[in-house]
Amino acid sequence: MKVPFTGLEVQKDRLRHQIDARISKVLDHGKFIMGPEVGEFEAELSKFCGAQHSIGVANGTDALQIALMALGIEAGDRVFVPSFTYTATAEVILVLGGVPVFVDVDPVTFNIDADDLVEKISQVKASGHRALCVIGVDLFGLPADWEAINAICAEHGLASIADSAQSFGAALADGRSVGTLAQITTTSFFPAKPLGCYGDGGAIFSQDEDLAAVMRSIRVHGSGQQKYETVRVGMNSRLDTLQAAVLLSKIEVFGEEIRRRNELADYYSAALGDVCEVPQKPAGVTSAWAQYTIRSSERDALQQHLNNEGIPTAIYYPLPMHLQKAYAQFGDGEGSLMQSENASREVLSLPMNPYWATQEADMVIAAVKSFLA
Repeated sequence: MKVPFTGLEVQKDRLRHQIDARISKVLDHGKFIMGPEVGEFEAELSKFCGAQHSIGVANGTDALQIALMALGIEAGDRVFVPSFTYTATAEVILVLGGVPVFVDVDPVTFNIDADDLVEKISQVKASGHRALCVIGVDLFGLPADWEAINAICAEHGLASIADSAQSFGAALADGRSVGTLAQITTTSFFPAKPLGCYGDGGAIFSQDEDLAAVMRSIRVHGSGQQKYETVRVGMNSRLDTLQAAVLLSKIEVFGEEIRRRNELADYYSAALGDVCEVPQKPAGVTSAWAQYTIRSSERDALQQHLNNEGIPTAIYYPLPMHLQKAYAQFGDGEGSLMQSENASREVLSLPMNPYWATQEADMVIAAVKSFLA
């Protein structure tokens, strides 16, 4: 028997009636671009995470690009990013003419390492290039150390962007939620994300009214107050009304699903902590658990064993950005960011299904233990 990697099928069955009704409503009113569901969903996003401004866009990659455009990125600007992340984080910098500066990650959280970030900022300043901002990535659903990142940014006059494609729904121990932890936060509603639509979608969050106004303008071709008035260079990145309708149904159960994800992660960790490196989470912090990722020096053999047992797994990510062919010229080669390189050789993500019962999680645990123990 092959177990599912996510709970999307069960969720679809649970919400099918509500989703069908909302889609039918969109088909009836016919406002497929920037229809009322988009504004309604943006309001629900702000209510959920506490952000003053929530802006729906076409996808998570566009969200990052719009954020950089709003900050005024210019050709040659340096932008600091963790190397152990998905390609979109580095991609948008180069699309806009900037230069990514790859930073190593913490070996426990996989998020950007503050000490290495300070070192990379010093190197850029010594080179005479303009440093624009830090894009921190909340990898696998755990918020990065935004207190440290924001302090570093303030000291060096840099903006901060939280790439929270995997962490929307997470919160710190003091109650502050992802969406409010950096100057700008971006997220993705790709179907497999904790809050996912049935296509592409994304959002941007900010507490700054002026910055939010600029980003709303950029998402619609740099539009002004009047029809066909263009006040800045923009792009076409509107969240589809149909996807907003789907997300309106999903956000109603999102808080419950986040709670279940944390319960499953705790169950995994209690059972597997003696046979492999399990993910660590600071006390009181809520992770979105986009992925539950273990580490093992026997990763490849373990993955093959689990596949033979009908347990799907995934490797996020098999190669850090500074070693990718497209970005190699911007890094310092193999051996330069050892924590990112080691992580790529050892990480393995297990099924994360918020609708599982205990016995289903036990199947995964037993399969992992039968190999590692």
